[in-house]
Amino acid sequence: MDRYIGLDVHSSSCTLAVVGPSGKRLGSQVVETNAGALIEVLRGIPKQRHMCMEEGTLSEWLHEVLEPHVEELVVTGVGKKSRGPKSDKQDAFGLAEQLRIGSIETRVYKGRGQFGRLGNLARAYGFLVGDTVRVKNRLRSVLRSRGVGYGAGRSVYSKRDRDQWLGALPEATKALAAQLYEEHDALVTLREKAEKTMLAEAKKHREWHVLRTCPGLGPIRVAELLPVVITPYRFRSRSGFWAYCGLGIVMRSSSDWVRTQTGEWAKVQVQQTRGLNRNFNHTLKRIFKGAATTVIGRADDGPLYRHYESLLDGGTKPNLAKLTIARQIASIMLALWRTGERYDPTRLEATK
Repeated sequence: MDRYIGLDVHSSSCTLAVVGPSGKRLGSQVVETNAGALIEVLRGIPKQRHMCMEEGTLSEWLHEVLEPHVEELVVTGVGKKSRGPKSDKQDAFGLAEQLRIGSIETRVYKGRGQFGRLGNLARAYGFLVGDTVRVKNRLRSVLRSRGVGYGAGRSVYSKRDRDQWLGALPEATKALAAQLYEEHDALVTLREKAEKTMLAEAKKHREWHVLRTCPGLGPIRVAELLPVVITPYRFRSRSGFWAYCGLGIVMRSSSDWVRTQTGEWAKVQVQQTRGLNRNFNHTLKRIFKGAATTVIGRADDGPLYRHYESLLDGGTKPNLAKLTIARQIASIMLALWRTGERYDPTRLEATK
């Protein structure tokens, strides 16, 4: 007999609700947010157990510890909350009911598998890169606020010219800039260390050596990409992967059918674009848009750059041509991962 379990998760307590196959509410209880306590409660529920919980800070950990004890564990995206009464118990029963009737719209993939450690190292590297950029922006803002000009292409971060920039500041501001320079140097050291550790872990995986041959995808981008995609077989087609990366074009149409002169109904071939899809993975979009920028910036004699030039010659706007190249790189990456073959530009030429 199937049992559908909804789990409303909070930092200190979880509300667990059970629904039967007919939709009858079989009970609910509050459990401490503790792996042992939750597993003990699950073992007391008859099989087959199907569990659903919302995406959140604790969902990855709970997915890891609870998955062996249920037949199905679904992590759903946080949807729009309906108006009216709300409680943890109602939310838990709502999740169980959605799982029972199959009305879950967004399922969040949680199986990190072999890329678990690489994923955490990539996150640490991303945090340090973001922190370094923030400190650099603060340094530049301090100089601008005191009227210190710096020409285009001049670096205000190098140790060689640092005394020059500090000397241009008054004593009241110099201490702030000096501390920001110290923070910058410390973050750069940590970022370089995190990069080496991340790449050392990435090189242990065969997929990294294959995918880094893809145009525009260097070693760092591939290392960040692997723990996000995890497996290419999650996606049925390249269009689904484009949407996951934020490269899917949203089309809208209305009043599609009109009568012809003969009185028959005919579909009007008029569709309007609404830009790119807004529900996507931001890391992957940054990676593939950056890869497209790299390919375009190199201006080599490769098939992707020639395709970019042909799009421009045909009247395509540069931003849309760049989007096309990003979609092509995403498709190539997906194909290389599935086949395990290295990138061969001559094969790409043959398909055109």
